[in-house]
Amino acid sequence: MTLVPEYGHNSLPDIVPSILGALGVPGEQNPLGLPDARRYCILLIDGLGWNLLRAHRAYAPFLSSLPGRAITCATPSTTATSITSLGTGLAPGRHGVLGYTTRVPGGNEIFNALKWEPAIDPVTYQPHPTLFERAHRDGIAACVLGMRRFRDTGLTNAALRGPFHAVDTFGERVAAAAGRAGEGESALVYVYDPDLDMTGHVHGCGSAAWRHQLVMVDRFAEELYEALPEGTELVVTGDHGMVDVPSQDRIDVDEHPRLRDGVSLIAGEARFRHVYTIDGAADDVAAAWQEMLGEHRAAVLRRSDAIEAGWFGAVENRVLDRIGDVLVSFHGPGAVEHGSAFPMEKKLVGLHGGGSEDEMLVPLLLPS
Repeated sequence: MTLVPEYGHNSLPDIVPSILGALGVPGEQNPLGLPDARRYCILLIDGLGWNLLRAHRAYAPFLSSLPGRAITCATPSTTATSITSLGTGLAPGRHGVLGYTTRVPGGNEIFNALKWEPAIDPVTYQPHPTLFERAHRDGIAACVLGMRRFRDTGLTNAALRGPFHAVDTFGERVAAAAGRAGEGESALVYVYDPDLDMTGHVHGCGSAAWRHQLVMVDRFAEELYEALPEGTELVVTGDHGMVDVPSQDRIDVDEHPRLRDGVSLIAGEARFRHVYTIDGAADDVAAAWQEMLGEHRAAVLRRSDAIEAGWFGAVENRVLDRIGDVLVSFHGPGAVEHGSAFPMEKKLVGLHGGGSEDEMLVPLLLPS
């Protein structure tokens, strides 16, 4: 069964609003019940799913020792959507970053939210203020620590607008986080690590390489915790989980003409597809895809049904046409590749984007 995000009370978009509430920012609630503090540091480990962490406790003794629980990420369970949900505190239906790839607003070509291609103005595409901007305006020493190559990119400006400090190595991240967390009367620092996700994509989350990378991330998290100024609350989370999908469980839409009948554009990623259809074809397209994939593997819904089911939270009119006329979310084994448009998909072992618990559940960990 496809897992629906618990927006508003137990989800990734609730983390920063809860921190602002715990920091005493007027008008902010604390739906996650985080402890009151003057300083907070968020560590987001890309690709760290709740189920993956629980299954690999021996490789992550520090993280596994922390009190915490599972929360849901956003739909789809992918980085661009989750990072924007974290940075804005909004469900995807409001901020509008609805996947790794979607349709260009008002057009019929693919928009890549990670590469931010084509180059759409990020503030026009995602006009809501970020919570880091809000924190900065309220006198909190807010800072986003990101890799140098992420500075001033479209996704950073859409999702994490606010004070930015460039860091690349583990050592730089720890030193910068400790220093920034000690500034001002109150502080909010965000730290991001991409390497676990990248290792999982290339080698699989069942690989020795992934397990060794988890050991490195665990040691980094412990070092970060020990370096933070006294009284700083550390929150550790992930943007999504991951599953390995063997080649026999994958199909390529290019090899199945029936999956292309009535279709004008296919976006998303292999575990979550936005399928855009020609006028009047959505019902037939949905039926064809559901018959091909089977209900035990994937949920195939019309746009209106996916919205009604709560996949994206409340949806603003300006983002409606970014959502596929038909949505395909895997909760069982499998993936639908689109080799002619996304040749890299065939090279990825670990995937995410779908609605399974392995992909949708992420940790919310606090040492205190």
